[in-house]
Amino acid sequence: MRIGILGGTFDPVHLGHLRLAEEVGEELKLERVYLVPAALPPHKEIRPVTPFLQRVDMARLAAAESPLLEVHDLEGRREGFSYSIETLRQFHRLFGPGLELFFILGMDAFLEIETWKEYRSLFEYAHFAVIQRPGYPSRRLEPFLDSLSLGFKRTGDGGLFLAPSGRKLLYLEATVMAISSTEIREKVSKGKSIRFLVPEGVRTYIIDNRLYVSHGAS
Repeated sequence: MRIGILGGTFDPVHLGHLRLAEEVGEELKLERVYLVPAALPPHKEIRPVTPFLQRVDMARLAAAESPLLEVHDLEGRREGFSYSIETLRQFHRLFGPGLELFFILGMDAFLEIETWKEYRSLFEYAHFAVIQRPGYPSRRLEPFLDSLSLGFKRTGDGGLFLAPSGRKLLYLEATVMAISSTEIREKVSKGKSIRFLVPEGVRTYIIDNRLYVSHGAS
C-alpha cells in the first residue's frame, strides 16, 4: 500500500495544503494522502492554537472534497509533543507489513530536519517528498544531504536520492499558492473575507464557531 502523510498545524487548513496533497498524491500514484493535524506542534511559535478537535473537523470538511484525501487524528491520541518519528512508527503499526509511506514536506521544513527528534531514524520509516518553496532553490538540497552524513546518493539526473535504507528522497515541484494560515487568521480577526482561500465548508465552520475573531494571528 502506497500512502502519503502531510502533517501540519492546519490552523486552519487551506487550499494550498489541499492542492499540494492532491498533486503529490497524483504524481507519486498514492492510494491515499492523509492530512495529519498536529496536536501539540513542537516547532511552532508560541501562540494560542485552536483546539485539536476543531482543527480536525476543519481538515475533514476539506478532505471530503477529494477521494484521494483523508484525515487521521492519531497525534491527538498521544500525550506530549507531536513528533514526526512517533507518527511514522504508528502508521507502520496501523497498516502493517508492505506499507510504502511517503512523508510530504516543504524544502524550508526539510532544511531544519536536524532539529527534529531522532531525525536520522526518519529515513528508516518513510520515503521523503520534498517540495519546492519560494526562496529555497533546489541547489541547496544536495549539499544539505551531504552535510547530514546519512549516505544519500543521487540517482540519475533528476531530483531523486537514495538512502542506504533503500528509502528515497524525491524533490518535487508543485503549484505554489501564496496562502498562509497566519494570513487567514489575520483576515478573520479584521472582519475580512477568506472566501476562495479555504474550502467553503471550512469558511462556514470558522464563521459558525467564531474562530480567530478575537486573537487573529496572535
